[in-house]
Amino acid sequence: MSQRHYTLLDKICINIDQAVRALSNNPRTSGKPYPAKGMEKPVLEEKERKHAASLMRINHAGEICAQALYHGQGIVSKNAVQQSKMQEAAIEEGDHLAWCKQRLDELGSHTSYLNPLWYAGSFCIGMMAGMIGDRWSLGFVAETEKQVIKHLEGHLHLLPKQDNISHAILSQMEADESKHRDEAIDAGAHELPDIIKQGMALTSKIMVKTVYWF
Repeated sequence: MSQRHYTLLDKICINIDQAVRALSNNPRTSGKPYPAKGMEKPVLEEKERKHAASLMRINHAGEICAQALYHGQGIVSKNAVQQSKMQEAAIEEGDHLAWCKQRLDELGSHTSYLNPLWYAGSFCIGMMAGMIGDRWSLGFVAETEKQVIKHLEGHLHLLPKQDNISHAILSQMEADESKHRDEAIDAGAHELPDIIKQGMALTSKIMVKTVYWF
């Protein structure tokens, strides 16, 4: 079966739809079940609940960025296979976005008020990475996933120990992100220069500190 050819207008319309879906908490997903389905609700003190909610808000914002990165890279890639891979990854990240939103609802909290800003910035970064070339774009994916995995490992230690639901969600997300990293590397990702890695890490730290409160 031949790949459908999308015009620039088609891609713009698709990406507008994707952005609206991501920012309105209605992303496309693979339908993978909620990792904490059937688990008993943990008893958290108010301070613990707020802390867990802030951490999950950070993870939700991170998934907003992941959606935007994949969408931005996909719209400029001229490789049909690469475009398909980016769309598949975005759909899997949509699962994570939905899980984080569900957990935030359970914790009685909200998503980041700055999500439109995070999406726009990440979309532009994704487009720039995609325009440089597919192997560099894959390198950006691999490095992003490496940093996300490190970040998730940290949150698993920072969450209240009794919050088994949030732990289950982040553990599954970590496994999925590891798969995305490995797939990007196997597809021929270029290693990014250290200065770019450091810039990505600094940007992530700024976002994390901001989203914890907002």
